Amino acid sequence: MATTDHLSQLVMTLESSLTMYLVDSGVQTSPGGEDIRAAVSRLVDEQRAIVARSAAILEEREVAPPRHAYPLSFTALHDVDLGHLLPRLIADLRRQAEGCAAIAAAASKRDAAASSLAEEAAASARRHGESLERLARRMPAPLPAQA
Repeated sequence: MATTDHLSQLVMTLESSLTMYLVDSGVQTSPGGEDIRAAVSRLVDEQRAIVARSAAILEEREVAPPRHAYPLSFTALHDVDLGHLLPRLIADLRRQAEGCAAIAAAASKRDAAASSLAEEAAASARRHGESLERLARRMPAPLPAQA
């Protein structure tokens, strides 16, 4: 794998996330959930900074940053209740942290910049995942289904 592949992989991992989609698409969310919305916004701000730094390194190496697309399944999230999405967001962040950690490990011997950025992204995903887990614990239990 070429050293730029690690950076490209990192960019794709971060840019195609559900959290990035929620912010980029301007999806209207149900009332409430301001804490969740703020946490997602902080996460995406950090991810965008890592993506920008990765893209700058790719451009220095004369490699075009990859273009991303969101999974089609994300488009079904209209009038989202962020409280109901929390388990999915947390699971996505766990997968993202694992993926970024794998990129960091793969790049560690050949591309210090990619390894460092991927480690930073993994730590960020873990930290924000823990923050969302704390918010999930504070959420009221869902109402039972009506018969």
